Formats: sequence, structure tokens, C-alpha cells
Amino acid sequence: MKCPVDKADMIVVEHEKIEIDHCLKCSGVWFDSGELELLASLLTSEGAGSQTSMLTPREVEHAEARRKCPVCGHKMDKVCLGNTRTVLVDSCPKGDGLWFDSGELHHVLGEIEPPKTQAAQDVLSFLGSAFLFSLGTDIKK
Repeated sequence: MKCPVDKADMIVVEHEKIEIDHCLKCSGVWFDSGELELLASLLTSEGAGSQTSMLTPREVEHAEARRKCPVCGHKMDKVCLGNTRTVLVDSCPKGDGLWFDSGELHHVLGEIEPPKTQAAQDVLSFLGSAFLFSLGTDIKK
């Protein structure tokens, strides 16, 4: 799959049935349809509480250039995710998935309360190490 930002080939990072496409050049990540929800359900079922409302995309008007979906090639919509700190991401209008520029996934996951179980902590730790960001309590600064 080609990155919608710089057209570089992306690598696939897989953990717990979640496959995330990652661009090594710009550090962006692509979640195919349902993968972000799968991640949320893993964290929620493991004690993160009912925090999935922050993952519901809300359409917004924005002047930022629209990118093409790496799956279908249609121009993506700009949507906001998050509750306390909204993050602007790209969403395929056909439902193929979501694109997170470098750092955006970090901010969205930063709104999740630290999970209480080891399994959920392992998932967040994996994501943090795979995409080079910290998911500690300092993330909410």
C-alpha cells in the first residue's frame, strides 16, 4: 500500500488481530475499516471503560488539503476524533479506513485511561514501541 502523504510503500505492523499500515518516511498510520474499533474493543474489554465515544468521527470543515485514500483513491474527508483534545484525521468517504499523520494516533490514544489489566497494557505498550511514542500519564499534558 502507498502512503497518501508521500507515496512511499508502507509496512504492515500486526498485533492481536490488528493490522496497521505504517509509513516509515512520514510516520503516518492507516487503520483499515474496523481496526480502530477492534483496538478500542480490546482496550475497553480489558478495563479501559466506555471510552469509545472519542473514536466516533465527527465531520468538520477544514482548509487542509484533502488526501487520496490509499485503498480506493477517492479524496478523503477531514474528521475529528477525541473528546478533550480533538484530532483532525483523514477518513475514506467509502469507509475503507482512517489515516493518522505522525503524532495524531498518539493524541487520540492519550485520552484512554491507562488500562488496569496486563493484556491491555501490553497492547498499548506494543503500539507505543511500534510507532515510537510514550503512552504514560504524561501524554495528557
